[in-house]
Amino acid sequence: MLRRLILVGSIFAAPLSFLGESSLSITTPLGTRVEFAAAAFMPGEIVTIRLAPGGRERRVSVHWSGETVTLGPPGSGFEPFGLEGIDLGQKPGPVPISVAVLCADGTTEVARGTAEVLARAFPEKRLKVDGRYVTPPAELRERLQWEAELLRTVYGIASPRWLAEGPFGLPHEGEMALNFGERRVYNNASPSIHAGVDIAAPLGSPVRASNSGRVVLARYLYFSGRTVVIDHGLGLFTTYGHFSALKVARGDRVKKGDVIGLAGSTGRSTGPHLHWSARVRESRVDPRALLDLMPDAVSPRVPERSSSKPS
Repeated sequence: MLRRLILVGSIFAAPLSFLGESSLSITTPLGTRVEFAAAAFMPGEIVTIRLAPGGRERRVSVHWSGETVTLGPPGSGFEPFGLEGIDLGQKPGPVPISVAVLCADGTTEVARGTAEVLARAFPEKRLKVDGRYVTPPAELRERLQWEAELLRTVYGIASPRWLAEGPFGLPHEGEMALNFGERRVYNNASPSIHAGVDIAAPLGSPVRASNSGRVVLARYLYFSGRTVVIDHGLGLFTTYGHFSALKVARGDRVKKGDVIGLAGSTGRSTGPHLHWSARVRESRVDPRALLDLMPDAVSPRVPERSSSKPS
């Protein structure tokens, strides 16, 4: 399935080259090349963005769907790669991309284009939970607003450098439900979208960090219970919920495989399990997409993932 990228130069017309079925590149008139790759250009996927330095760039700003990723050559203070997420709520169709290059001699150039995002089908499910998790008591309104603001703040502060090391791994060996993006109806009344996956995890079993990073949240939240959020750098976060006990605190640095909590059923949960999710800044992405990233976070493997089929 061919992905199209149509470039209309802001200052010059820019040539186009394809790197593969789910990859493309933009090359500016003076030779700066930025490569984009994903398992598929569909909601929930992660796009890796890589600068192929030509020796003349000081800074490259990539604008994708209203967000900016800044790249730079070695010694510039920026990473030569970055990440962008395609939010699970992204509608199919064209997404604007622009690449702005600041050259070492002070000159600039810009190329613009569009990437075509395909539709993706998500499952549906009905669940029965404690009624207070469908219609929280009025006295909890202030707490829920505070928790929502806390999470917005946590996800809104991106470390400028890459903190992860090597490939990402699964946080638990239990069976994983392919329920990312699931449209859920609780108690036949309250609709919700499941922005992660559920992994079967016996009560008290250890849950491990899927990669290195910094713990930016470790506390009890109303809906996700005891929760840990890890910042892996460049706007990428993984979240782990429903713990029975926390084994890390905010500010801790963790390595891939470190135990961060014990599985449980706290918060809005129907039984012991691990809720695992991921975000790239504002975009809710399928955490399984992390398993496709190569160690340098630049070139993804492209496996078949059964729930990543276009609708």
